[in-house]
Amino acid sequence: MNPVERFIRGIDGWQQRTRGVNVVFAVIKKFGDDRGSSLAAMLAFYGLLALFPLLLVLTTILGFIGNQRLESGVVGSTLSQFPVYGQQIGHNVSHPLQGSTIGLTVGLLGLLYGSLGVAQAGQHAMAQIWNVPGVVRPGFVPRLVRSLLLFGAMGAGMAASAVVSGVITGSGRGIAERLLAVLAAATLNVGLYCVVFRLLTPRQIATRHLAAGAAAGGIGYTILTTGGTALIQHQLRHAQAVYGQYGFILGLIGWLYLVSTVTLYAAEANVVVTRRLWSRSIVQPPLTDADRRVLSDIAQQEERRPEESVDVGFEASGTE
Repeated sequence: MNPVERFIRGIDGWQQRTRGVNVVFAVIKKFGDDRGSSLAAMLAFYGLLALFPLLLVLTTILGFIGNQRLESGVVGSTLSQFPVYGQQIGHNVSHPLQGSTIGLTVGLLGLLYGSLGVAQAGQHAMAQIWNVPGVVRPGFVPRLVRSLLLFGAMGAGMAASAVVSGVITGSGRGIAERLLAVLAAATLNVGLYCVVFRLLTPRQIATRHLAAGAAAGGIGYTILTTGGTALIQHQLRHAQAVYGQYGFILGLIGWLYLVSTVTLYAAEANVVVTRRLWSRSIVQPPLTDADRRVLSDIAQQEERRPEESVDVGFEASGTE
């Protein structure tokens, strides 16, 4: 055994023996086993498809309201701080927002398509994370019903979360008031994650097994939204128009991928805690018991037909 391998195996032995560290590593390891980065990229892609029609719908509705009425309200004051988009709000803009029935119709159709794509991708991701065999995964109609329910739940939850987030980052508020708003946002987001995980996860997974990840995901999302909103309001509001266009798109893609990654890690934590999938090994052989169980689950999830059976075995060299 060379010095490098000896050093790595020493770290591996330490993390397997240390409670807490071995659980965190098990979550990270399973995220890689399930190709979590690819699942997060798929969620971010469909999220982008849903978000741009949402902006089109929002712009059209704001155009129907009118710039003068919008500028004097709280919503207009908040939107005016966004780069590029906010420059279209006010009395003296060269290209004010205008309402369009066609734009509203196209936006709503695009929003429906993108939102259903997010929901379908989310259900696929949760089935992969829980290693549910393809033969028992829900069909098209149940997935569609869940997608529509998810669309309504997320719309209501994210709207409420956005209002609370605006309170958190608003000016002229005391520290105690902001802390209270942060706690309210975290509680709201934890509840939203509970609903989202329940709608996305196959029904054979008990709801009680989704609580730990929902708490972690809700807290993580609260941190992201608080920091992200503050960044937009305080760092990007004075950016140039052209820079804002490119920066907004690239930042949006990165933001969606980051939110998707946090959500999937939270879901992986549910699986690891429920099935006690620790300790995992950094280098093999030998494989730990958790390693063998994860590899068996990944292989058996490929069962696609009732008459198909997948059996997994390990050679003696792969055991502890």
